[in-house]
Amino acid sequence: MLGHRILLWGVFLAVLAGVHPGRAETPVSLELVLAVDTSQSVDGFEFALVMEGIAGALRDPEVVDRIGQLDGVAVALFQWNSAIDERYMIPWHVIKDPGSVEAFAAKVAQAKRDPLRGFTAIGRAVDFGLRQIAGNAFEGRQKKIDVSGDGRNNRGRSPLVFRAQAKRQGVVINGLPIMTQSSSKTAELDLYYREQVIAGPGAFAEVADGYEDFARAFRRKLLREITLVISEGENKSDQALAYSSPRGSSASE
Repeated sequence: MLGHRILLWGVFLAVLAGVHPGRAETPVSLELVLAVDTSQSVDGFEFALVMEGIAGALRDPEVVDRIGQLDGVAVALFQWNSAIDERYMIPWHVIKDPGSVEAFAAKVAQAKRDPLRGFTAIGRAVDFGLRQIAGNAFEGRQKKIDVSGDGRNNRGRSPLVFRAQAKRQGVVINGLPIMTQSSSKTAELDLYYREQVIAGPGAFAEVADGYEDFARAFRRKLLREITLVISEGENKSDQALAYSSPRGSSASE
């Protein structure tokens, strides 16, 4: 009887910690969650540019080749604003060869937008991404959340709240701030992402110079995310801010 109670208590503690006893987990090189901003500041044309940019980056020959060198990438995509509707989520897929990459890219390109255009809740997006990683059926050597958006958090808890949780789960949070013409909305958004969004060893923010530049910036960021060996320069600090101009020049802090 005592042994049974101890077992039940152990299971209870494991669930609290996000561990699922007895669940078989498929090993992969990387677990990657793509979090796409669909708040009220993002219009239909801009949403299309984002989804086309993600699909195009996945189909890029260099990206496909690099994915093929790994032991599988488990990837999922969700749309976020002040609420998250899982009906518009692209669930977990393992991509590891041209066929599986194309299958996921096609779903991204064909994805319908969540019609709810709420506020900018980056903290909610990070929290949801962490829960998706904690509850999936994979065990990645690296775990990353990729947050893109064109504004600061203005609803719900700050993304800073979830940094400690990400550290406990071994999850790196990267960002892609989209600098638009609305200076009041994106003033120093790149620095905001660096200081309050990205987190973890080798974390970085790749800046897009407007939505027309998103495809280039996302491709560059994706290549960096699927390169699992952290460079010596990144390893010196938990966070780095990367900026890439449309001409391809870059500087990192």
